Amino acid sequence: MSDIIRLLPDSVANQIAAGEVIQRPASVVKELMENALDAGASSVTVEVTQAGKDLIRVTDDGCGMSETDARLAFERHATSKIRKAEDLFAIRTMGFRGEALASIAAVAQVELRTKRKEDELGTHIIIAGSRVESQQPVACPDGSSFSVKNLFFNIPARRKFLKTNNTELKHIITEFQRIVLTHPHIAFRLRHNETDIYHLPAVANLRQRITGVFGKKANAHLIPLETDTSLVNIRGFVGKPEFAKKTFGEQFFFTNGRFMKHPYFHKAVTEAYQKLLPPEAVPSYFIYFETDPGRIDINIHPTKTEIKFEDERSVWQILHASVKEALGKFNIVPSLDFDGGTPVDIPVARRGQEVRPPEIIINPDFNPFEEEKKEQGLSRSGPRPVTPSQKDVLQYWEKAYEGLPSASSLPEQLETGREEPSPAASGSAFLQFKQKYILFAVKSGLMFVDQRRAHERILFEEYLRLLQEEHTPAQQRLFPVVLQLDPADMLILEEIRGEVEKLGISLTVNGENSVQINGLPGNAGNTDPALLLHSLIDHYKISENDPSVKTREKIAAAMAVAAAIPYGKTLTGEEMRDLTDRLFGCSEPTFTPSGKPVFYILPGSDLEKQFE
Repeated sequence: MSDIIRLLPDSVANQIAAGEVIQRPASVVKELMENALDAGASSVTVEVTQAGKDLIRVTDDGCGMSETDARLAFERHATSKIRKAEDLFAIRTMGFRGEALASIAAVAQVELRTKRKEDELGTHIIIAGSRVESQQPVACPDGSSFSVKNLFFNIPARRKFLKTNNTELKHIITEFQRIVLTHPHIAFRLRHNETDIYHLPAVANLRQRITGVFGKKANAHLIPLETDTSLVNIRGFVGKPEFAKKTFGEQFFFTNGRFMKHPYFHKAVTEAYQKLLPPEAVPSYFIYFETDPGRIDINIHPTKTEIKFEDERSVWQILHASVKEALGKFNIVPSLDFDGGTPVDIPVARRGQEVRPPEIIINPDFNPFEEEKKEQGLSRSGPRPVTPSQKDVLQYWEKAYEGLPSASSLPEQLETGREEPSPAASGSAFLQFKQKYILFAVKSGLMFVDQRRAHERILFEEYLRLLQEEHTPAQQRLFPVVLQLDPADMLILEEIRGEVEKLGISLTVNGENSVQINGLPGNAGNTDPALLLHSLIDHYKISENDPSVKTREKIAAAMAVAAAIPYGKTLTGEEMRDLTDRLFGCSEPTFTPSGKPVFYILPGSDLEKQFE
């Protein structure tokens, strides 16, 4: 090791800094869009080619730069946002460090055209690997246009580790959404390979912008949130509980117009939904904090997505109470949406028309305690009669135990490794409990089978076999269903479309993030096509980042979860018999593809102990 200390060249130092600031094409989009907002733009256009690997162009109509500032902007720590250390505690701009442009220019070929409104000519600069190759006057519109080409061209190792185009484009869409959701008064456009993904006009409020980003249906899901305190003001929307998803994607926190990640505050929101959502569901929310810049610190991470609050515990309590209050109001009083564009039909009284108060009909003979007295009288006089439903249950169990064989009904390979007939083959009777579990007796006790998980395991193995074949014909629908998908979900669908169609789902992509479902597989039953496709995409996203699972297995598992019979469905005896037969014909009946247990055996000895 050399003991001589040397200063690194600026180009090398910039490449090192770029490793923190510029992690992928989405990082470039984020930094350039934030610069456009700081420049006072009213319109921002983002164009990418090959998911940003070949080209990222961000054009705005902001204030532009002079010839001197345009050249100085690419120097490290060159910024117009702050002058002294105290300014860090009063930051209202998106950028302030002066690292972004220097980092981008260090790992890409950058071309800038910029012009101020008061100048006759603008400036055209070409920089590659931190070296200025050209600078000259040029005629161009007011504002700035940054073109970033061949990202990581001089760092092959970084370029090699970029993901597929669909994955990188999803990250770009995510960064785009985080910025446009805080600036509804600005028009934004996102294009990929000369095709529009988003074209958002300037709108009047946040609700309209959220609807523009996530579709018109999102408007009906939003519950308004509004709380003012001396510490922080909270605005925004939370999603209705029934529209919560099992995947992340519509969870947004913003502080003073800046997106932030905050697991602690996320917990405050999820705890407010306690007992309203199943454990695996994630509510959607768009929550905007406004606070004194001196109460927060945004200079704790290079990407500026982590923000430290001065009194996080108090903010947590305010947020939690605010969300609970909003959910409480939603559950009690239905809200009227005056921003949705649908007029409220209020009848107008005509001249001379008599206005009558509403009539209330009262039954004076009604006694709510009469039924209770009858029941009490029956209980005193003797045993209560058995209702027909109870008789049916008793008869069912009598039949179940009347023909119960002494041999084991459960496949012995589960216990001893020996193959035996399935439970259904032995003639055992079946009972459905709470429309969720299938019960039947086995030699060792009583078996409980989770009907949904059992069907999920069966479908998984069926779909896995279908994916190894050429194609499965779809059962065509008389009336095709048209869906409007989020652009990120559309990318996932395009990525797995070939495999999905092998399973028997016939699709037609109509453009503008619209897809038409023409047919479903025969074993999908009466499943709603829209719910099936949304569920398929959501469950695929859950397993998408697991490298240990192959793509076909991910698709088969996601499709199985989406098409499995739901809880609450009543099954006939034949259906329960068929389901258990097929389950124990599977190669692995014990667990679902995600590793959850499918059945449970209550040992007979444990049952007998309860009667000792």
